[in-house]
This record gives sequence, C-alpha cells and structure tokens, in this order.
Amino acid sequence: MNLIKLRMSILGTLTLLIAVSTLCFAIILAFVGITDLASLAVMVVGFNLLQWLFAPYMINAMYRVREISEPDDTGLRSMVARLSDRIGLRMPKVMIADIPIPNAFAYGSPIAGSRVAVTTGLLKELEDEEVEAVLGHELGHLKNRDVQVMMFASVLPAIFYFIGYSMMMSAYYGGRREREGGGAAPMLIGMVSMAIYYVLTLLVLGLSRLREYYADQRSISIVEDGARKLSEALAKIVSSSSRMKLQGRAAGNLNSFKALFIEDPDSAVRDEVALRNTRMFRTDQQLVQEVLSRKVTAADRFIELLSTHPNIVKRLQAILKSA
Repeated sequence: MNLIKLRMSILGTLTLLIAVSTLCFAIILAFVGITDLASLAVMVVGFNLLQWLFAPYMINAMYRVREISEPDDTGLRSMVARLSDRIGLRMPKVMIADIPIPNAFAYGSPIAGSRVAVTTGLLKELEDEEVEAVLGHELGHLKNRDVQVMMFASVLPAIFYFIGYSMMMSAYYGGRREREGGGAAPMLIGMVSMAIYYVLTLLVLGLSRLREYYADQRSISIVEDGARKLSEALAKIVSSSSRMKLQGRAAGNLNSFKALFIEDPDSAVRDEVALRNTRMFRTDQQLVQEVLSRKVTAADRFIELLSTHPNIVKRLQAILKSA
C-alpha cells in the first residue's frame, strides 16, 4: 500500500462514517423530536471533548508515564529530534511508561501538547535501530493527526450508544406507557440505535487499522532501511508480548489503552501458535520470515474486523512490499 492509496482509503472510510452517522441521527431526530436527543448528543460530544483534553494526564497517572529526564536519556531525545525534523514535525515530549510489555504510543491534546512514549519493556527487548523505526511510526501518527481523527470518529458511535441505551431504559421503566401502547417506539428506536452503534464501531475499527498502515509507511519514509527495521521490531514485539501475556507478566488490564499501541497486546496472544518456536531462531530476519510464513485464515480475517490493529502477517507483507 502506498501513501496515496492509504490516504484515499482513510478519507473514504471517514467520509462513510460521517455520512452514515449523520443520516441515521437525522432520521431519529425527525422521528422523535429534536430537543431531547439533540441535548443528549451535545452532552456526549462535550464529555468526549473533555476526555480528549485531559486524557494525557489520566494516561500518565494510570500507566506511570513520565517525561524522560536528562540522566535517564539514552539517546531517545536526539533520536526523536532527528526524526521529527525529517518528518516536518515540532518535536513532542519524550515519555517512558513503566510497562513490561514492549510497545510505544503517541498521544496528546491542545492543553497537554504532543507526546510520544515508549515502554520500559520496549527498551529492553529491541535494538536501537528497531526503537528508531517504532518512534518513526509514532511520529507518523502525530504527523497524520491520528489522535484528533480517532477522537472525532469515536464520538459518533458513542452518540448512538447513549441514544440506544437511554431509549431502551426509558421503554423498560415506562411500564405504564407500554401497557397503554406508547412504549414500543422508544424500544424500537433504542434497538435500531444500538445496531447503528455496532456498525459504526466496525467502521471506526477499520479506520484505526488503516491509520496503522499509514503510520508504518511514514516510518519507512523517514528511517533509513526502515522496512527491515520496522518489520523486525514488530515481529519482536508480537513474540515478546505473547510470551509475557501467556506467562501472566502483563501490566494489568490494557484493554482501554491498546488502541494507542503500535501493536495490540491481545492480538499477540493469538499469534503465539505461529510464534511458538521463535526463540529457536538465530537472527531477527528468521523471526520475521517465520511470522510471514503463517497463512492468513478466514478466522484471522474475521478477528481482524474486530481489532484496532491489522493482522500481523498482512502488516509485515505491506511493510516489506514497500521496501
């Protein structure tokens, strides 16, 4: 996938997401009256906006993220500065998260500024050149404004979830109205809204997967020999994460956090079958080739639809194809 095709795919998915949600919301407003649902939509948007603005501080507190100080810096700052200059981006704050699973993420808000973080596990498992490729991927997210785009996209399903939930609860507790024949409409609207929520969620997940491909290509474009470095980094991250999760060494529940990661830790566990013997390989490229040798089954494709990240085999294929 080249950058132009990926950009068009992302724009197409985002346009479809906006169009479907706007149409459905307009139909519901016309059916039940504008006041209550419009107020609900404003409340949901406001809540998500506040969450976005203050999310960096919550992430720092929940996952023990701190800015790298001068004594702790092992070259990460200069690496991020160099890559930021290449990609045409103002240098973000460089953070480190006390999480044993090897991973990295980009985040931020208008009041907190842009930030790129690596976990302690990543620094232990990866070589410097592989860390560079991972940082290039995360800076690609910042360059593409993925934090803002995904925040906006995630609000749309949330609106329909709250509409559906409130309507169904209204119908459930409005027993008297239901006996008089007035409770069927709210229940129907609630069920339809929940169905729309699930459809929009699938579109948001698809958009999330596309942004990962796009950030991969950004990394390849600014890191020398980036395709090799990034493919080796991802293969190592998947292998190490799967071992840690299966051994119970994961750092708590990361489900609410995994969309930010360069690779989904839960997907890594599913890839353990393919990577069962990876520790026997002598080189990083042998590890990459072992991942690539896995056949992508129909079950894998279905699981991918419900994931924030692309299937690792398809992802590595796309990276190496662009080399």
